[in-house]
Amino acid sequence: MNHEPVVPPDAAAPRPAAPQARNPLHGLTLEALVTALADHYGWDELGQRIPIRCFNVDPSVGSSLKFLRKTPWAREKVEGLYLFMQREERRARRG
Repeated sequence: MNHEPVVPPDAAAPRPAAPQARNPLHGLTLEALVTALADHYGWDELGQRIPIRCFNVDPSVGSSLKFLRKTPWAREKVEGLYLFMQREERRARRG
């Protein structure tokens, strides 16, 4: 007689990841966010809005990515500013 527990098939299968249709950052790379912000605001204004060294001293996408990948609080600020920029652009198109 087999003494292994009986596991229903659906309980053993991994659940698929929930779709992120409502996540506006889904599918965007950090590089795309930084590039869009730098193009929209310019490095000077970006450095004023998020006062971090990589935006104010010899700014570049590469140096920004290196810092932001290691610094979660700064990355959150970049993501927040990107979402703000997107909302402002949508309002301007409607207006």
